Order: sequence, then C-alpha cells, then structure tokens
Amino acid sequence: MIGPPGEADWPADIACGLCGHTCTRGFARVASGRYGRCPECDLIFQHPDERPDALTEHRLYSAHDNRVDDPGYRAFLQRLTDRLIPQLSPGACGLDYGAGPGPALAAMLDQAGFPTAVYDPFFAPDTAVLARRYDFVVCTETAEHFHHPGAAFDQIAGLLQPAGCLGLMTRLFDAGTDFATWHYHRDPTHVSFYTESALDWLAARHGWRWRRYGADVVILRQA
Repeated sequence: MIGPPGEADWPADIACGLCGHTCTRGFARVASGRYGRCPECDLIFQHPDERPDALTEHRLYSAHDNRVDDPGYRAFLQRLTDRLIPQLSPGACGLDYGAGPGPALAAMLDQAGFPTAVYDPFFAPDTAVLARRYDFVVCTETAEHFHHPGAAFDQIAGLLQPAGCLGLMTRLFDAGTDFATWHYHRDPTHVSFYTESALDWLAARHGWRWRRYGADVVILRQA
C-alpha cells in the first residue's frame, strides 16, 4: 500500500542527503519503507531510521554474484563502457568508485587500455587511491546506495581532472513510474533515487553537463 506518511511518521527536520534542504513531509510509504522527495533538488530518499547499518550492508553486498568473468554481468556493464570509452583519450586513467566485491568494470577498462584503480569502503578500502585525480571515474550501481549522496558526489568531483568525466549507472525514477510497484526500492540497500531534475541540480553544483542513455546510464563531464 502506498500513501504519504503523516507528520508523526515524517518529522519536519529531516535534511535531504543531496542538497541539505529540509523535507517537511513524506513522498511515499510502501512495504520497503518511508520515502521523502526533496522539493529543492528532487532526490527521493528513504527515511534515515529505516536504512541498513554497515554490518547489514556488508553482508548483503557480499552475497552479490558479480564475478569478473561472468559474461552476463560484463554485458550489463558494457552498456556503460560502450558510451564512455568513445569519450576518453587514449590511455586515460580512471577510478571505479564503489567497485563492490567483483570489480569487473575495472578489469574491462584495463583490458580496453584504460588503467582503472578501484575503491570500495567494504571490499577495497585503500584510501590512497582517493589522493589522486583521474581522467574519469565510474560509479555503477552504487549511487543508489549512498546515504549521503551530496558528500559522495563532492568527493567524486574532487577526484576528477578538470576535463574529466563521470560514468554513472543507476536506475532513474521517471514521471509516470508507479513508485509503489517500482522494483528498484525493494533492494534493502537502495536508499537514494535520482530523477532528471536531481541530475540537473547535481550538474549545476559541479559545473557539469550530462547526457542520459536509456534507463540507467548517464555520462557527466565539465560544461
């Protein structure tokens, strides 16, 4: 069942994790929890009290079967590489931000001639890679896990060279989509959801322009 939470369900002092604007009422209440929708940047986000803790996240991520040599997974990721690689200079160096337990995308980019480091707070937590700048950053099926997306995208922006680009994969919420039946919020680790308006806000903050390819591939780069 879907419906807006009442005032008791959604306190007026919950800040949006992307822009920091105070959200005073809920957007939806479904089986997976309560969600707000920011009136400033249009991020849809799960109530903070209902998000998984780090131990739960680690356990659930560890169960993902994202093997580097899995042809199906590589075909899924290729929808991003097919759009990203033509926009890279030969030998460009990148970072897979939120690589997960099976960094297949980094391996694919390495094999294509684009050396790619990996960072993941659970599975590749070497923060030394965050002290460099890169020609590109890829962030695939990761942004929806951000509890604090504003801080995460600020960090990503700081990792990019001035002419660098960000390859993003996350399922966007479109007008006309029925949130109640939308599959994407059913994953208990998915807590932040983006619309085209949210991407407009993000691009304006960082001086990016962006282009969307299908339901879940976005390339952002300096305007």
